[in-house]
Amino acid sequence: MAETLRYSDADLAEFKEIILKKLASAKEEYDYLRNQIQNKNGTDDTASAYVAIDDGSASQQKESVGQLASRQQKFIHNLETALVRIENKTYGICKVTGKLISRDRLKAVPHTTQSMEAKKNQYK
Repeated sequence: MAETLRYSDADLAEFKEIILKKLASAKEEYDYLRNQIQNKNGTDDTASAYVAIDDGSASQQKESVGQLASRQQKFIHNLETALVRIENKTYGICKVTGKLISRDRLKAVPHTTQSMEAKKNQYK
């Protein structure tokens, strides 16, 4: 029996729906994080000790939120790249082994470009 070289158009449509849902959710989360960075959470306290503590805490929180936003932006990019692979009908093909990535793996990590076999070998 010949090995399947790519997923069918119906399979690709199913994966596309999964990715589009994740993409919409990821964009909402990214917008929320960007708003968190842009909004100042000022206080009415005017005592300098409180202001200094608040400024340090706000800077640390802003940095953490910035890192989350950066990761979210990368995730969005990866999902959008997966959509391009669907359009090119190359989605689900491991870039290392050339074999199909398992359906379960693609459902769990729809932007992946590597099979579990390739991923495991990466750490050897």
